[in-house]
Amino acid sequence: MIKFSIVTITFNAEGALPRTLESVLRQGYPAIEHLIVDGASADGTLGVADMIVNFFTKPDFTELFSRMAISSEPDRGLYDAMNKGLARATGDYVCFLNAGDYLPATDTIGLLARTAASAMAAGGELPAVIYGDTDIVDDAGRYLGPRRLRPPRNLSWRSFRHGMLVCHQAFYARTDIARRTPYDLKYKYSADVDWCIRVMKEAARNRLPLANARATIACYTQEGQTTLHHRESLRERFSVMACHYGVAPTTIMHAWFVVRELLRRLRPRAGRQRN
Repeated sequence: MIKFSIVTITFNAEGALPRTLESVLRQGYPAIEHLIVDGASADGTLGVADMIVNFFTKPDFTELFSRMAISSEPDRGLYDAMNKGLARATGDYVCFLNAGDYLPATDTIGLLARTAASAMAAGGELPAVIYGDTDIVDDAGRYLGPRRLRPPRNLSWRSFRHGMLVCHQAFYARTDIARRTPYDLKYKYSADVDWCIRVMKEAARNRLPLANARATIACYTQEGQTTLHHRESLRERFSVMACHYGVAPTTIMHAWFVVRELLRRLRPRAGRQRN
């Protein structure tokens, strides 16, 4: 049976963590481990996590999860914590579902397992990545709409030159590949973009497929760290894209991003004027 490691990074996330934990606990698929990597929170985060983990690791619930574990220690930031999660993951696939994010359905992981099994039956090896669509929710977990950038039918590492078409929370990487390509800590806001591209490059080098689940597989909380530091993130993301795709192509593509955003903002104004 294909095993999934879900890693949740927390820091003072007492209010947001329960819906993340509950969405994982609702999964009907049995081979899941949930690793909570906390950065020495000072609020009630650990109490909330301990209460839920202790309840769901009672003997009556042992069939639900292979393992649930909490660790808490200071870290050097979000991506350092993610690297700790990679080192501890024991599943065939690993994904990062941070505090406030959640799985949209009780069969989400089951769907991913079927997607991987189908791809393996066709190609002989587990796909390097399973990916899908993402919905955006507010900080109370309420649905806001689908993510604006949508994954292509056939993803490759070159796809991200058009932007991060697959949300980090909807990107399940094979753990063996993910460990060989840890998050680069020189990036403060966009190491996830760089990591996804490097994972897909590794897949291409090994001629491994990327499997599209063709479904919404993550609900992402809008007010994440990157959203809160949008300008710094954009500068860093340009650096990541230039590293992988070249400075000139990245400059041209980002100029188009600016034009596209201006056109998007002008459309509602034009509509109001006609009315």
